[in-house]
Amino acid sequence: MKRLLLPLCLFTITNLADAHVTLEQTKAKAGSYHKLTFKIGHGCDGSTTHTVKINLPEAATGAKPMLKPGWKIDTVSQTLSKPYESHGKTITTGVREVTWSGGQLPDAYYDEFSIQVKLSDEVGKQYFKVTQLCEKGRLDWIEIPTEGQSSKALKSPAPVLEVEAKNEIVPHH
Repeated sequence: MKRLLLPLCLFTITNLADAHVTLEQTKAKAGSYHKLTFKIGHGCDGSTTHTVKINLPEAATGAKPMLKPGWKIDTVSQTLSKPYESHGKTITTGVREVTWSGGQLPDAYYDEFSIQVKLSDEVGKQYFKVTQLCEKGRLDWIEIPTEGQSSKALKSPAPVLEVEAKNEIVPHH
């Protein structure tokens, strides 16, 4: 048993050292309400993280960030290129950026930052650019793969959500 645990522990430590900002759930249904949970796995070259900023694509609307004790939340709203209907009202602006700041996330620990959104009916990959500011330095998780390129080839990939088609109910004949 000990022989199996050591390689497993080394594998886990190695993966955490190479960790990027990732989404806890990487798939969601189009048109659904979804909790985006971004996992911050390390600081900047050993330095403590104090700010996490997430940019939302327009396909993620109605953003409501989750409070975190010890962190301040700021949001930036912008005019949407495509207004949408919600509860009988036309929505023309929306939160496009959420920033948690003032907290302390030491490099030796990881944490999660969550935002509830309503996904559009658009199917495909949605990228969320993340900026991580630390006591010394910053990490910009903003790279989006080009057509045919794997995100594994990128040094600082943006977290991605695969938005799948809704489950359609097919009537029986």
